[in-house]
This record gives sequence, C-alpha cells and structure tokens, in this order.
Amino acid sequence: MKESVIDDVSAVAQIDAVPRILEVVCRATGMGFSAVARVTPSHWVACAVRDEIAFGLQAGGELVVGTTICDEIQRSGELVVIEDVDTNEAYSCHPTPKMYGFKSYISVPIRLHDGRFFGTLCAIDPRPARLKQTETVEMFKLFADLIAYHLDSQQRLMASEKALLGEREASQLREQFIAVLGHDLRNPLGAIRSGADLLTMLPKGEQANKVRDMIQRSVTRMTGLIDDVLDFARGRLGGGISLDRKVIDGLEGVLNQVVLELESANPERTVHRAIRISQPVDCDGSRLGQMLSNLLANAFTHGDPACPIWVRAGTSAGAFELSVTNQGPTIPPEIVGQLFQPFVRGAAKPGQQGLGLGLYIASEIARAHQGILKVESVEGTTRFLFQMPISSE
Repeated sequence: MKESVIDDVSAVAQIDAVPRILEVVCRATGMGFSAVARVTPSHWVACAVRDEIAFGLQAGGELVVGTTICDEIQRSGELVVIEDVDTNEAYSCHPTPKMYGFKSYISVPIRLHDGRFFGTLCAIDPRPARLKQTETVEMFKLFADLIAYHLDSQQRLMASEKALLGEREASQLREQFIAVLGHDLRNPLGAIRSGADLLTMLPKGEQANKVRDMIQRSVTRMTGLIDDVLDFARGRLGGGISLDRKVIDGLEGVLNQVVLELESANPERTVHRAIRISQPVDCDGSRLGQMLSNLLANAFTHGDPACPIWVRAGTSAGAFELSVTNQGPTIPPEIVGQLFQPFVRGAAKPGQQGLGLGLYIASEIARAHQGILKVESVEGTTRFLFQMPISSE
C-alpha cells in the first residue's frame, strides 16, 4: 500500500464524527455495513467501517479496486444507488453484487475542496433496502461533504504546521549563519590584524618571517572558511552546489594531488592510497577533490593519530567509488544520522575545530552528482563511502 494512501486512512481515523456518521447511515437505511473508502486507480482501502453483517472488512482492509462499483464511481464521478440488485436493470448481471453478496447498495463520491476525488461513503446489505428517497440521498451527500470538509481542514492544518516548521528551521539557520560570521570568521581576521600590527614594529628577520607565515596560514584558513560558508549558502539556502561537469580521464591524478597536499600539511599522519580509476568519469573533478579533502580532513581530526588512514577510489560496473577509512572512537548510531547536517561538530583538538560544514558540503557534492555518501562506524573503524554513476546519462 502506498504511503500516501496510508496517510489518508490515518486522516479519516482522526475525524471524530466518522463513527457517528456510519452509525447514522446504518440506522437510517436499515443497512448492515457502511464504510468510508479511499479509492485510487490502483487501491480500494477501507478508512473506517461499521459492520453489523459480518462482512469481514476492517479499517485498513483492501479490496481489489477493479472488483468494486466504487471504481466505476471514481471514473464517472456519479453516485450509485441500488435498492434491489435483482430488479435493477443495470446491475442485475453485474459481477460485483454476486462477488460480495449484497442486494442493496449506495455509494456517494467524496470530493475535496480542490475537486480531487478522495473516495466514497458507501453502504451495502444482503437484503433489498429503500434508498432512492430524496432525504436518504441528500443525507449521504451531506455526510460526504462533511467528511471532505474535515479532510480539507486537516490538510490546511498540516500545511500551516509545515510552513511554521520551515520558518523555524530558516530562523535557526539564520542564527547559525550569523554566529559563523560573528565568531568563526572573525578569529582569523583578528590574527591577521595582530600579525600586521606586529610586522610594523619588528625588524626584518626570522621573527618577521614567523609572523608572515602565521598571516599566510590565517589567510588560507580564512579562504577555506569563506568557501565553506558560500557552499553552505548555495546548498542549503540556494539552488544547490553548482558543478562544472565533464568527462575526466585524469581523475586519479586529481585525487592523488589532494592526498599529497593534505599529507604535506599533516606530516605526522600516515595515509595509504589505493586509487585506481580505469575509466573516464563524468564529474566535476574539482568538487570531487573538495569532497575527498573534506573527508580526509575529518579523518585527520577525529581518527586515531597512531593509525593510518586509507583512501580508496576506483571504477567498476558503471560506477565510481571513493572511500576514506580511519580508526578511532566508534560513532554512536544517534550521531551518525546527524553527521551530514550543517554546523554539526564533534570533539576536536584546539586549533582543529572548523565550522562543522565539511561533511555537509561533501554530502551536497554527492547529491549534485546524483550519488550517495554514507558512513558506517563499527568497532573503532569509521568508513565514509561515496558512490555515483560514471556517466550522467
């Protein structure tokens, strides 16, 4: 059963008036079974049921839609009233009454405010019944309209709650964004300003060179932070991370260069590589390099310094795979589900703490490539695995 149909069944169950409506329908007509049904081209599902004749169908139960008269009502949009199948010219030889064992039948379409067909309010009985009186038909129509009104109200309420949740999330993102600008980006600027002031007071020499190197590191860090914030803004607040895709024969070289640069910046760490890409890959090489850089930086920050990090990449069966594996504390399952959210930062050594955007940006790069980035952390081994098709066609 489709999730949307399950939601519709739940929506009807939340309407307090429905059980009373079904009771009144049975009492007013003398019929023993009444129901509210969700009807689609592929499903007939009972949303609510009153069964006094042991028909055997409960809320959530299904009938094959093609065997029901409701299927015909869905297509025609017209109600159907049968007082006695045996004397009804249109339905005396119809297979549905024989299949389900009823003599009398009434079914009225339930239409939502926008005109969409939801289903039917229907009743059956193994005996004939007087159903064509105006007051009976109008009662069914009124109850069908009442059910539709409640369903519309629920949908409007859910839409309002969703909009409110979206506003709250946007507000939270704005606060986080302001915090980034006010704190994380200000720190390197402060270091640059202090270093520049110090340079004006120092004679040229070894000390001045140290200050210059510190300024260069701060500028590099500042550039990286700004790039992360811009990618975050594009991915979360805009239309997604942009790509410059093309078929690349030399992706292996791009990834090896990323590893070499990070090894150079972290000479105390060991990185093992197994990068063998035998086919051209349709991708943005720069972005995949950025993804690897973010994943490797995460491994440097949170992995065990005494253990090597493994980087593997390759192509097979029409797919490209890239993985980064490190040893270290196992990530709790409740944290794993949050790793690719923006501004999520784990414990890190002083000076290693970033904005908490690296894994989020890596996941956005994966999504932009129609790929998937996932993580598994078991018994002290954490592995990030990215997979994508080698062709965008």
